[in-house]
Parts: sequence; C-alpha cells; structure tokens
Amino acid sequence: MSNQPDLTRSDIVKIMAAGSSRLNLKDLNLSGVDLSGLNLTDANLSSANLRGTNLECATLKGADLRFANLEGANLNGAYLYRAHLEHANLRGTNLECANLNDAYLRFANLEGANLNGANLSDANLSNANLTSAFLTGANLTKANLNEANLRGTDLTGANLTKADLNEADLRGANLKNANLTNANLTNANQLNGANLESRRPNWR
Repeated sequence: MSNQPDLTRSDIVKIMAAGSSRLNLKDLNLSGVDLSGLNLTDANLSSANLRGTNLECATLKGADLRFANLEGANLNGAYLYRAHLEHANLRGTNLECANLNDAYLRFANLEGANLNGANLSDANLSNANLTSAFLTGANLTKANLNEANLRGTDLTGANLTKADLNEADLRGANLKNANLTNANLTNANQLNGANLESRRPNWR
C-alpha cells in the first residue's frame, strides 16, 4: 500500500483554477504536502490526512476539518476564522500566531500544540484536550473552555477575559500574568499545582 499523497500541490492548484464551487478534499491523504499560502476558504478537508502538511499562512476560513489528522502540521500564521475542527487531531501541531477566532474545536486533541500568540477569541474549545499545550500570550477572550483539559498547559500572559472555564481541569497549568478578568471558573476546582502568580484580577 502506497504512502504517497493522493494529490500534489500542483494538482490542488489546478482543481482550484478550474473554478469548482467548493474544493472537496474529504478523506484524502495529503500528508506532507506543501499547501502553504493557499486560499482554501470553505474547503472540505474532513477526515483528511494532513499529518506533517505545511499550511503556513494558508487561508482556511470556514473550512471543514472535522476528524482531520493534522498531527505535526505547520499552521503558523494560518487564517482559520470559523473553521470547523471538531474531533480533529492537532497533537503537536504548530499554530503559532494562527487566527482561530470563532473557530469550532470541540473535542479536538491539541496535546502539546504550539498556540503561542494565537487568536482564539470566541472559539469553542469545550471538551478539548490541551494537555501540555503552549498558549503564551494567546487571546482567549470569551473562549468556551467548558470541561477542557488544561493540565500542564502554559497560559503565561494569556488573555482569558470573560472566558468560560466551567469544570475545566487546570491542574499544573501555568497562569502567570494571565488576564482572568470576569472569567467563569465555576466548578473549575482542579487548581492544585496551578501557577497563579501575578495573575490579573478579577475572576468571578
């Protein structure tokens, strides 16, 4: 069985140039393909294999990435406004400075992912696995982190203003200099070992 990708960058560019109403790459193996900088707005990439794929600075606005495998992919600076990433595998993925404003990440696996400087404002991360993820300086304003796993997560300097952390697991998380103004920490009682040094008030 071949491990070669189903399509190359050139193939995808040709499909896009043909003027298809919506790019359909569902279930395809695109592992390791260079898709950096491409405009993949509203593309269907659900259940696609994008492991190790280069999507740096790609536009994925409204894209369907549900159940996609993005482990180890490079999405540095990618634009993922309102993208659907429910149940996606983003383990160890580079999302530094990515724009995930209003994105859907319910039940996504972001273990060890790099989200430093990312914009996750209004994003839905309920039940997401963010164990040992890096969110230094990330914008999580009004983000939904209900029942999210944030064990060992680095949230140094993150903006969590009005974020919903109801029943979130924050054991061992680093919240140094994080802004928790009006954040909802109801039942987020797993704060044992969390570093709350110099956090900015006020939390509710």
